[in-house]
Amino acid sequence: MLALAVPMVLTELGWMSMSTVDILMVGPLGPESIGAVGVGSMLFLALAVFGIGILLGLDSLIPQAFGAKKLDECRRWLLHGVVMSVCLALPLMLLVWLGVPFLDFWGFSAEVLRLTGPYLEIITWSTWPLLLYVALRRYLQAMGVVKPIMFTLLSANAINILANWVLIHGHFGAPALGVNGAGWATCISRLYMAISLVVAVFRHDAKSGHLFRQTAFRIELHRMLQLWRLGLPAAIQVTLEVGVFSASTALAGKLPPIALAAHQIVLNMASITFMVPLGMASAAAVRVGHAVGRIDPAGASRAAWTAVILGVVFMAGAATLFLLAPAPLMRLFTTDAAVIATGVSLLFVAAIMQMVDGLQGVLTGVFRGVGDTRTPMFWNLAGHWCLGLPLGYSLCFLWGVGVIGLWIGLSTGLAVVALILLAVWTNRSRDLAHWLSSDVRES
Repeated sequence: MLALAVPMVLTELGWMSMSTVDILMVGPLGPESIGAVGVGSMLFLALAVFGIGILLGLDSLIPQAFGAKKLDECRRWLLHGVVMSVCLALPLMLLVWLGVPFLDFWGFSAEVLRLTGPYLEIITWSTWPLLLYVALRRYLQAMGVVKPIMFTLLSANAINILANWVLIHGHFGAPALGVNGAGWATCISRLYMAISLVVAVFRHDAKSGHLFRQTAFRIELHRMLQLWRLGLPAAIQVTLEVGVFSASTALAGKLPPIALAAHQIVLNMASITFMVPLGMASAAAVRVGHAVGRIDPAGASRAAWTAVILGVVFMAGAATLFLLAPAPLMRLFTTDAAVIATGVSLLFVAAIMQMVDGLQGVLTGVFRGVGDTRTPMFWNLAGHWCLGLPLGYSLCFLWGVGVIGLWIGLSTGLAVVALILLAVWTNRSRDLAHWLSSDVRES
C-alpha cells in the first residue's frame, strides 16, 4: 500500500501546493488579492471537478481490468477516458465564462470582485489540459506506474513558481500582471502536466505496441455510457464536496476581507493535509480494484482497512500540529495581525475536523475500488448540503458567530459523512465475498 500510496500522496501534495503557491506569491499584493485567487480557484474547481469526477469512473474500470489481467481492456478504457475529457471540456468552460458576469450575486466585496472575474476567465483556459491529465493519470496509476505522475507534479510546481514570479511581478521584461499573472501561470503549468503524461503513457506502452492496435482506437458507445454511468455519481459526489467548500468561500466573501483572507488561508492548510488521505484514497481504489478484478474479497478488505488506518493516523498528526502551532502556521502566509488572530481560531476547528475528513476521503476511494460510486454521492449530499452548510450559514449570519460558524457547520457535515461511510463499509466488508460475486456486481 505504501509503495503505491507515497508517490500518490506526493502527487496530491504537489497538486495542492500549486494553488497554495499562487496565494503565497500574490500575498504581498494585499488581502483582496489573496481572496480573489482563493475565490477564483474554488469557483473554477467547483465546475471543473465535475469533469474530474466523471473520469474517476476509470478508478473502477482500469484497476479491475488490470487485476483480471486484461491489459487490452485497460488501454481501451484509457482511450474512452481521453475522448470523455474532450467531450466535457468545452461545456464546462462555457459554463464558467457565462457565470463570470453573475459573480456579484454572491455579494463579494467590490475590491475582491474586481480581481476575481478576470482571474477566473483566465484559468478557465486550463480546463482541457487538466481533464486530459486526469484521464492519463488514472491509467498510469492503475497499472502501478506512479513515478512519472509524481515527477510531473513536482516539476509542474517549479514551472508554476517561475511563471508566477515572472508574470505577477513583471520580471525578464514581462508585464507585471498581478493576480492575472497567477492565472496564466496556472494555465502554463497545467498544459505542461498534460504533455508530460502523454509522453509517459507512450513511453510505457512503446515496447508492447498495444497502444497502436486498430482495436485500441475504436470508440464504442456502450463503453462511453458505462463510463458515464459509473462516473456520474462520483462526479456528483466530488462536486458536492468541493462545492460545499466553494459555497463556504462565497459566503465568507460577504464578510470583511480580513475574515475572507483568514478563511482562505486555513482552508488551504486543511486542503494540504487532506492531500494525504486523498492520495491514500487513490492507492486504495487501485489496490481494492485489483483485488476485485481477481475476485479476491480478503485482499480487497485488507487493502481497504490498511488505507483507512494509514489515513486516519496521519490526520491525527496533522490535527496535533494545528493545535500546537496555529500562529506560526498563519505567519507563513501573512503578517497581518488581524488575519492571524482570526486564523488561529479557525485552525482550532480545522484540527477537530482532520480525522473525520481523512476517514471519509479514504473510504470514498475504497468504494470506487469496488465500483460503488453511489453510496458516497448520497451521503455527501445529505451530510454537507442538508446539514453542514445550512448549519454553518445559520451560525455565521443568523446567530452572529462569524466565519468560525461556517467551519463548525462544515466540520459537522464531514463527521456525519465519515461515520456513515464507515458503518456502511464495515457492514459490507463482512460479506464481501457475496458482494463481489458476478451476479451482485452485474446488478
